Amino acid sequence: MTSADWVAASTRARAMARGRVGAGACRTAAATGEWSAALRVLAPTAAGPRLAGCRTLAEADLAGRAALVWSVRVLAGWIPARGTGVVRALAAGAEVANLTAMAARLAGGQAHVAVQDGDVPLDLGALATAWPRLSGATSVAQLREALRRSPWGDPGSPEELPDVLTAVWLRRLVAEVPATRAWARCAAALLVARRSLLDQPPVPRLVAVLGPVLGRSWSAAHTPDALRSALSPAVARCLEGVTAADDLWRAEARLRGQVQADGFGLLRRGVPGPDVVVGAVAVLAVDSWRVTAALAAAAAGGASEVLDVVA
Repeated sequence: MTSADWVAASTRARAMARGRVGAGACRTAAATGEWSAALRVLAPTAAGPRLAGCRTLAEADLAGRAALVWSVRVLAGWIPARGTGVVRALAAGAEVANLTAMAARLAGGQAHVAVQDGDVPLDLGALATAWPRLSGATSVAQLREALRRSPWGDPGSPEELPDVLTAVWLRRLVAEVPATRAWARCAAALLVARRSLLDQPPVPRLVAVLGPVLGRSWSAAHTPDALRSALSPAVARCLEGVTAADDLWRAEARLRGQVQADGFGLLRRGVPGPDVVVGAVAVLAVDSWRVTAALAAAAAGGASEVLDVVA
């Protein structure tokens, strides 16, 4: 493929990114200190239609994630056929969310109970990795066996499934979407740091999956300092200031800020290509998260340290 093949997709990606809500509107919404007032602030923005009728933060978060998935699906329609692997890899994060929610329902014996709020599966359409085949499982054992036969592989125990599937997704990003490698490695470092700080030992499947992402030395680290020493300098910087589990939110917010900054950089590239599309998805993903964070802050009275971290 040549850059000419990506002109339409790059043009569309930049236009979609320009339609984001933006930090200013989100800060104004958060400062209202009241749910309905925040919704009124956001009503004239791109998020207004999807937030209409949302009564809970879970509903608003689901609406934002669904809108993001739809945006990725729209972009996929503009991408040359041989380039759709990029957006399929990006969309796999939404499939992880679907599978995590499904596993939780099945573990609770709710296979036939209607899902509500933030548990409604996101519609991935043709971007699904294996969701159409997996969504029919009616027990944890059935789901695990179906996953084992899919590109996701063995998810381990129900307790390990969210982290293992997230790790598989991050490994896929590193392998298939070069522009996301720094973000994926930082996210992987935060995942293993959380497990370490919560005294959750690394399981063999997780160590194996994250080998191509972080190496394997981290699995023997038992303190934050040891973990940083086991990682490459660039990845270790993602964990600066993290000494306890309560510090992770700030590192996660810094990562979102970096994803946003890098996303804008990718959008500004003069040559059309997959990186422009990745940049648009990155900017829209952080924007969606920011809207949810603003609503959470408004519902809690208006203060939001996390929005302050992500400029």
